[in-house]
Order: sequence, then structure tokens, then C-alpha cells
Amino acid sequence: MAKQVELIMPKMGESIAEATILKWLKKEGEKIEVDEAVLEIATDKVDSEVPAPIGGTLFKMLFKEGDVVPVGKAIALISMADGAENASLPPSAPINGQSNKPVTEEKPPVPAAVNANIPQPQPELSQLEGSRFYSPLVLNIARNEGISMQTLETLQGTGKDGRVTKKDILAYVENRGAEPVLSVAQMQEIQKPEPQVLATSVKSQGAGAGQQYNIDVPVYQGDEIIEMDRMRKLIADHMVMSTHVSPHVTSFVEADVTNIVKWRDAVKNDFEKREGEKITFTPIFIEAVVKAIKDFPMINVSVAGTQIIKRKNINIGMAAALPSGNLIVPVIKNADQKSLLGITREVNDFAKRARANQLKPDEIQGATFTITNVGSFGNLMGTPIISQPQVAILAVGAIKKKPVVMETQYGDIIAIRHMMFLSLSYDHRVVDGMLGGSFLRKIADYMEAFEADRKY
Repeated sequence: MAKQVELIMPKMGESIAEATILKWLKKEGEKIEVDEAVLEIATDKVDSEVPAPIGGTLFKMLFKEGDVVPVGKAIALISMADGAENASLPPSAPINGQSNKPVTEEKPPVPAAVNANIPQPQPELSQLEGSRFYSPLVLNIARNEGISMQTLETLQGTGKDGRVTKKDILAYVENRGAEPVLSVAQMQEIQKPEPQVLATSVKSQGAGAGQQYNIDVPVYQGDEIIEMDRMRKLIADHMVMSTHVSPHVTSFVEADVTNIVKWRDAVKNDFEKREGEKITFTPIFIEAVVKAIKDFPMINVSVAGTQIIKRKNINIGMAAALPSGNLIVPVIKNADQKSLLGITREVNDFAKRARANQLKPDEIQGATFTITNVGSFGNLMGTPIISQPQVAILAVGAIKKKPVVMETQYGDIIAIRHMMFLSLSYDHRVVDGMLGGSFLRKIADYMEAFEADRKY
């Protein structure tokens, strides 16, 4: 008798109890290789693929796209390939970190030809949450043709639920640079003289919870309607919630980071050759923040009702840009226990894996303080929104050369220095102006006191 093995919803992190099935990459009756991706899943943290633990055939899907499945529950049955019982994992071995039970097949499988005639239930459009996914083939073509993710996001797909197919991207490559051709439906839409009206609603959480705001948004001729992807929806909800929970106050200081700039310029080539890592400004900024948190530990807190939770660990979140344009915040755990080299290694690793969408759920949670680099976009300063349940977030601006008045033992002089604005947004429920301002000034002091002849 043929045997099947349960494909288990994997554990994605300590606090993750369930995940949503976004897309089945294989169909029932289709062959599967060992470690080949079977489906795509999503948590409220990251999206990922679930690989096959054994080679064989996808015998049965136990859930549809859009279904929310608890961690540890079987999501599919895989018929083991001939000889797989000896060649692959034994039935009692854990698969994806969970126990997998072999299932004995008592009835012969329905022939593929019969299955093809049985209508399969299709997920509702709303179940797909507006996310867009691309097959490895489409991504490979885009990479080879120099098509950016931003451009890929604008392509109209003819696949299921508007997904971009190989035919779609090849058609774009062939017609790149030509005038866009509008369909009849698009032409008719453009010719409509009257605006449409879309009703949008935002549900606030935290302070003001339960309130709902309905806003009529007119859509005029030539306007384009773009559905938010799943991550953008999560970010939007989190930002609205944070502004309702925390009364935000922002303080600013300007720091002289000339010593940091000169030190990095002097050591970056030798640093990369010796350590195999590029040294950026971010690890240096994180080091200064950690020192300041030790001086002002009441910045490293969270609020639960009328209770203040003082954090033991100093975990620094660093905002990183994704190819889609969204942001994700990997966390450097116990940053106070790491050297500058150790922080540098983690920063570079997180930045690289964030761009490849390879971060794990546990790596983007647990932050007690966050840094965002608005200077990477050429901005001088910013007023960031706190990431709950933290009580403060630091924005570092662009480093600019400017004339500065400096005091010397021979009198005041004007010198060209590397200057940078720092801005700290903080929760005024528990962080008052004195604490927030003093903490921010202390960060700048540590940056300005950086030793230009320091050994890394």
C-alpha cells in the first residue's frame, strides 16, 4: 500500500501561532522534489515558502488559499515516492520542526483525468489580501533583463488573481519603450466624465479604539487605483494604532560627526580586507545609542496600562528597505553585549537578507528601541512614528559638510565640519522633555567623542 506523509504548518517563531496560506505552488497529483517549495504562507511578520520534506506526489490539499492554519496542523498529504521510505526521512522523524504521521492509503487515488473534470473550489478575491507574488522564472527573467521590482509591480498580470506570468513579462521586454496599448475597457474608463467615489474606513486601535472614520475619496479621470499589498496594510494599521496609543513628541539636536567620518574613511578598506565586512555608519550609531540607553534606562521601557515595564535587554531595531519599497525592522538582540565588529556583522547580514526576503520571524521582533536612517534618502531630519510597544525611536539624517563656529584656546574659528541632525520621537506618557532631550543629547555627545584613532 502506498503511504502518505503529512506536510505540517511549520513553526515560524516563538510568538507565531498561525499562518495564512497565500498560494499553492503545486497542484494535487503533481510531482514534488525533496525541498521543493509546495506553498507560500504568511504571518503578521514575514512571508515564506514551505518546502517538501520528501520527494513524491502532492496527494491532497487539506486547506484552500486564504485559510488560516494553526502551527503544527497538517496542511497537505504527500504520497511518498518509490523507495522514499528508505531514501528520505523515516515516518517518525520530525518535518519542519513538527511530528509527521504516515497515513496509510486505503483507497486507490482517483486518476488525474477524473480529477481534472471535478471543479475545485476557488478562493474569494478578498481572501488573497491583495498580495502579489512572482514565480522564480519571472523573477529570473526580470533580473536578467534589468527590470526593477518597482517596474515589476506596475505590470498588469494575466495569470490567476492578476499575477504576472512568463508571457506577461516577455511581452513587456519585447515592447519596452513603446507607447502603452490600452484595452477597450481601459479606454471606456478614461472616457467616463464623472468621478467615482470610493468609501474608505480606518479602524483605530488603542486610544480611541472602537471609532471608525468613513472618508469619501473622489477618483477622477486618469487616476490610478493601486491596492495596498499585505505588508503595506500591516504597516498602515500599525502606524495608525501607534499615533492613537502614544502622544508623540519630537526633539532635535545637531551632532558633529567629523571624527566618525574621518575614522571610517581611514579604516574602511583595511576593515573590509581584514574582517571581510564593509563598515558603515549604522553600527557606530547603534553603539552610541546603546551607551546612551545605559545612561538613561527609562528610555528602554514599554507601557502596559498604568504599568511601566523596564526592559532588561537592549535590543535595537534597524529599519531596512525592501525591494518592494516597504520597510522591515530586523532586531540586533543584546546589542550592549556585542563589539563594534559584532554589530557590524549583524547589520550587514540583516540588510542583505532583508533585500532577499530571507529574514526569519524571530529576527524582526523583540526590539526595545528602533533607529531609522532618513539620511539614506537624502533627508536632513525626520519625525518618525514610534513602533509599539516601544516608547522612542531615533531618526538619523544625512551627513553634510558645513561651516561651524568652533571654540579653541586661541579664540573662535570657523571650520568645515561633518554635521548631522538627530531626531527623537518619544511617548510623552512616560518620557517627558527632560528625559527625551537629555537622552538625545547624550547620543550626540557619544558620537562627537568618537576617537578618530580608535582601533576596531
